[in-house]
Amino acid sequence: MMLRPASASWFELLTSREELGAVLDCLAITGSVQLQAYSRSGARLPLPDLRNTLTDYETLAKRYGHYWPAAKMQPPTADHPIIEVPREACERLKSWARAADPLIAEIESVESSRAEIELLRRLTKRGVAELPRLDHFAAAGPVLAGRIYVCDANEPLQGLPPSVMSQQIPAEKTTFVLAIGPRQQIAELDQAMAARKARVLELPEQMPAEPGELAGFLEQRRESMDDREARAREELAGLNESHEVADALGDLALASWLVAHVPELPVTEHFAWVTGWCSDPDETRLCEALDRRGLHYLLRLTEAPEGELAPTVLHNPLWARPFEVFSGLMGIPGTREADPTFVVALLAPLMFGYMFGDVAQGLALIAIGFALRHKLPTLKLLVPGGAVAVVFGFAFGSLLAREDLIPAFWLHPLEEPLLVLGTALGFGAVVITLGLLLDALQHLWRGQGRKWLASDAGLLCAYLGVLGATQDARALWALPLGIAWVIGGAALVSPNGALAAAGQAAGELVERILQLAVNTISFVRVGAFALAHAGLCTAVVGIAEAAGPGYWPVLILGNAVIVALEGLVVGIQTTRLILFEFFIRFLSAQGRRFEPLPPPTGTTIPTSGSTP
Repeated sequence: MMLRPASASWFELLTSREELGAVLDCLAITGSVQLQAYSRSGARLPLPDLRNTLTDYETLAKRYGHYWPAAKMQPPTADHPIIEVPREACERLKSWARAADPLIAEIESVESSRAEIELLRRLTKRGVAELPRLDHFAAAGPVLAGRIYVCDANEPLQGLPPSVMSQQIPAEKTTFVLAIGPRQQIAELDQAMAARKARVLELPEQMPAEPGELAGFLEQRRESMDDREARAREELAGLNESHEVADALGDLALASWLVAHVPELPVTEHFAWVTGWCSDPDETRLCEALDRRGLHYLLRLTEAPEGELAPTVLHNPLWARPFEVFSGLMGIPGTREADPTFVVALLAPLMFGYMFGDVAQGLALIAIGFALRHKLPTLKLLVPGGAVAVVFGFAFGSLLAREDLIPAFWLHPLEEPLLVLGTALGFGAVVITLGLLLDALQHLWRGQGRKWLASDAGLLCAYLGVLGATQDARALWALPLGIAWVIGGAALVSPNGALAAAGQAAGELVERILQLAVNTISFVRVGAFALAHAGLCTAVVGIAEAAGPGYWPVLILGNAVIVALEGLVVGIQTTRLILFEFFIRFLSAQGRRFEPLPPPTGTTIPTSGSTP
């Protein structure tokens, strides 16, 4: 456990320009580096040039993207520099596009013709007996013209030219309209049907005269198109290999990563200067990672540049890290503030489980949190919360909202409501006291221990006196002692105007004691929600018993409703108490978030419309 966050260390690394990409990739894989440019050098990493290259890529991707293979990501090396290669990769794609255009045109033509054939197959499924001679439609002219339109089934067809003969054939969600008439009127009909968003179905040449031969003819046409497409795609795959398209896309993906995550670091003709923050206490892990790749570099951890605020590095055990979300709602603790994650990881599940005490419902929460932990990482918190709910379920003797299936190891909430409320109040007092002690610890870290002893120590004494008086009236003597402590301490440490300082401290003390009292009483809601949960469970059991044969379906449905409804409400109440009753005692969140450089593995190239 580390209550005090660490401060990231400033690092400076000198490497060759050619190995810059490999060095950045290596640093990113460690997950312990946040880059930040800092140099007076006028030469910078040419990111604007890379952005222009990626813009050219986007133009190509709009037209050819779905014909490209998957990007082949390769770690950058000295022989494959990350700065110069993207421009060459984009030129390879342009060369590929010039060679691939005829093949792509062939594939698109085949796809269009295949769609026409599929529509004709759907038309002929209605039965050849209902159809006129389609070969006549295809050969109509020069005075007459024939058309087959494909329309929306919900569009009524009206207003046909008087000399045009038509037939409507419904098929699934579309309607086929067969029309034949004078060429001039058919041309007018084309315009009218286009306004209705109908398409003209092109008939292939050499349509068979016999209706019974239509199915075989269409199948033969489809097979021919499949062969044409297969040959074109095979040639296209050969072009992908000869132009090394997958490698080019991988190079552009690395360029996209560089533009998105790397600042304009200083570079010269031969060297590159990488600077930023490291979350490790020393350079050992970075050096090991760089040495494994055989890279050339000079690395040192040094004092940060003047005026730069170091990011905060939190070191919490793996099981407690999901609870960092609570302090994250307020910001990041500074390096001279207490990181409350470990404490919250103990307090939050206790509050949640106390308000949600039921064995079966707790198990359901565990299952939900575990199943959705990847889609919604915050729901990981349901696992420890559900586990404590199971424990309190045994304590309260509650299983599936019933209190007669297992014995209560402690009490049934509705039978002893005052004890339930009093326990929650005592828990709240412990939480408030912890907040005051963490504040004392922060004063020591800041070198302000004398200030705390002269003021807040007396407040803590007074607060503990009020709490102790609930068990033994003699403890109430700590209240006037604490008041005198605060007032006297303020007068002693005040550089001038001791009387005025004492008067101000007295006024502030009254306000703070009242605030502590209100904050402590606020925890009564934990017990109130535990009672409300027990009452809702009783209501569900009563409704289920009234349902007769539907007892078990109603009981299970009622439990599901409790899990969904109270899971949300109890989660909100737990968050509120942590933020506004506990954190307010000590946390000001003046830190800066540490944002490690993400590795390029899995980087995607910007798609059309994105901004590099």
